[in-house]
Amino acid sequence: MHYGMIGLMTRSESAVNRAYVPRRAADAVLDALADTRVVLVNGARQSGKSTLVRRIGRESGADWYSLDDADTKRFAADDPRSFVRISDRMIVDEVQRVPELLLAIKSLVDEQPDPGRFLLTGSSRLLAMRDLPDTLVGRMETVELWPMSQGEIDDAPDGFVDAAFSRGAALRHESAVDRDGYIGRLVRGGFPDAVRRVPRRRERYFESYVSDMVNREVMQLWDIERGREMHALIRMLAVRSGQVLAPASLSNGLQISAQTVRRYIALLEEVFLIKQIPAWSRDLNTRSVAKSKVAFVDSGVAAALLDQDGARLRKPGSPLGGLLEGFVAMEIARQLTWSQTNAELFHYRTRDQVEVDLVIENRRGEVIAIEVKSSATPSTDDFRGIRHLAARLGDDLIAGYVLHAGPHTLPFGDRYAAVPISALWEIGPE
Repeated sequence: MHYGMIGLMTRSESAVNRAYVPRRAADAVLDALADTRVVLVNGARQSGKSTLVRRIGRESGADWYSLDDADTKRFAADDPRSFVRISDRMIVDEVQRVPELLLAIKSLVDEQPDPGRFLLTGSSRLLAMRDLPDTLVGRMETVELWPMSQGEIDDAPDGFVDAAFSRGAALRHESAVDRDGYIGRLVRGGFPDAVRRVPRRRERYFESYVSDMVNREVMQLWDIERGREMHALIRMLAVRSGQVLAPASLSNGLQISAQTVRRYIALLEEVFLIKQIPAWSRDLNTRSVAKSKVAFVDSGVAAALLDQDGARLRKPGSPLGGLLEGFVAMEIARQLTWSQTNAELFHYRTRDQVEVDLVIENRRGEVIAIEVKSSATPSTDDFRGIRHLAARLGDDLIAGYVLHAGPHTLPFGDRYAAVPISALWEIGPE
């Protein structure tokens, strides 16, 4: 069996059975298990972690233990040393629920340094947990699993990041996806259980998902008492999709301190509900203090929080622009976990309010600049921010793209092109 084809059983909009959906993280997990003592698959709840590791464990003979089970959790918390010695190879699901286990795991793998001893899953960024007894540095490799990418759903290449750096402005793509198609993908999102539902049932799924996330992950793990303020903050962040975060402004609306808002935002990122996209600058010190943008890890969640379905998003004045930018940002963020190009994702904004929606920078300092437009008719003016950034970068700008909802790639001069959004998942890396 080829583990690269391990994935999730899903269905189309018409609920017709399909084959397993391949998850690109599967090969990364297997590679890590071959030479690393502890492997952690980390990501949002319901993104498919349990399904993925169950299938891997079935082939390797590892025993499965879920800390969502009350009896298992109690045993693990009461006697972590005995718990980690139950089996020669263990899968521990939702390990963040008993962080004391990690110290017991560290002790055991130091005694028995065989690779592949533990395969863990988590729904929060373990290294940020306040009660974490040990980080397993040098003993653990983390593989992030996001909700499904459009390429995983469509069985498409998902190769835009590598193609952009290798082809630059010579990249070409023709698309059959129109504006309505992009809106449909945005409101559907990538959670397996949401993808298989019809729209009405999907809205209920997203509502329950956010409620459970706050009540189970945030409030329980970090003893947050202000549940009402947390829910209100999440809705306010959805309104600000694609915008620069201003904690002081958010604190005024919530009547809590800006420091508390920053803490809550950090917690929401730790449980993979949102992602902060830092500001790009050549000055690394400036990057650390500049304001971030926010994107929801799943676009369907963001749309549901704003009560936006496909019909509403098609109307003038809808929040489509910000939601579509977040959708694009998270497709790129997913790709950066498996692309051959080692790169990071930023946004660009000057004091004069010149902006570039997204900036991808590789380790050599080379840059791809991206503007996202919901229009099918890109114009020269759409490249204004990209040209400003190009003046700073010189030859380090590989290409500037306006990703748009039209069908054709259109050249706009040296190093610039307007490219259909679907190139993100339909184009291959070579």
